[in-house]
Amino acid sequence: MDVDLIFRIAAIGIIISVLNQVLVRSGREDQAMLTTLAGLIVVLSMVITQIKELFVTIKYLFEL
Repeated sequence: MDVDLIFRIAAIGIIISVLNQVLVRSGREDQAMLTTLAGLIVVLSMVITQIKELFVTIKYLFEL
């Protein structure tokens, strides 16, 4: 796992939290929830890709 992935996840979290606060304060709670959900989906897709690579590596390791 690269440190770059951690920085990407942190950046997405910061951006989503700022957008969430702006939308909540402007009275658009529904859009704030959808924005948060979209950020969660993006981060989960990044993590799932890394988990897939981990399983491929483990499979390769035990095939030897």
